[in-house]
Amino acid sequence: MASTAAVFFDVDFTLIHPGPRFQGQGYQSSCARHGVTVDPARYEAAVRGASGALASADQLYDAGLFVNYTRRIIELMGGTGPGVETVALEMYHEWAEHHHFFLYDDVPATFRALSALGIRMGLISNSHRCLASFQSHFDLDGLISVTVSSSNFGFMKPHPSIFRAALELMHVAAEDATMVGDSFEHDVEGARQAGMRGILLARGASGPPPDADVPVIRSLSELPGLVA
Repeated sequence: MASTAAVFFDVDFTLIHPGPRFQGQGYQSSCARHGVTVDPARYEAAVRGASGALASADQLYDAGLFVNYTRRIIELMGGTGPGVETVALEMYHEWAEHHHFFLYDDVPATFRALSALGIRMGLISNSHRCLASFQSHFDLDGLISVTVSSSNFGFMKPHPSIFRAALELMHVAAEDATMVGDSFEHDVEGARQAGMRGILLARGASGPPPDADVPVIRSLSELPGLVA
C-alpha cells in the first residue's frame, strides 16, 4: 500500500461499541418504563431483521431513518402499542451520549502509533453523536484533527461528498488518504468513490473479504504497519 498522510475512521463499531444500555436488557428496561413488553432474548435477531430500515436512497441524513430502525427492533422483540414510538425516540437521542459507549481496547495505542508516524487522523460518522467532544471524553485529545458528522453535513456515507468534505478540512489529497471502517458499503466503497483508499475492519469476522482488492484487518493494531 502507498504511504498515507491521513487516516479517517468510522466511529460506531470501529472505535467504540455500545454498553448495556443498547443491549437486550437495556431495551427491555426502556420499554418497561413506557408500558411496552419485549423479549430481550430476541434482541440479536431483531437487530439483524431491522437492518433494512437504515437504507436511504438519496443518502441524506434523516433522523427518522434511525428512529424507524429502533422502532423496528422493538417491534421484532415483541413490542406493540403507542409506547413503542416513545421508546424509539428516547433511544435515538441516547445513542448520541458518549457515556453509553466504550472505546475498543486497541484504539488508544493505534492512534498514538499513527501520530508518531506523522499521520493525521479524522472521524467521519453517520451518527448524530457530538464529535467535537468525542476525543476529550475518550481521552484522545490532540490525536484527532478533523471531524465530519452526517447529521451536520447533510449527506451520509457512502455519499462521496462527505469524504471530500473531510479531505478538504484536512487539506489532504484523496490519493494520500485512507478510510477505515467496519462497513464495506458505507466506509470502504464510499471512500473509494471519492478517490481514497479503504480498509475494512472486520472484528471477530471470518471468511473472504467482499473484494479481494480491499485490505482487511481484524484489529486496529494491524493498521500502523499497513499504512506506514
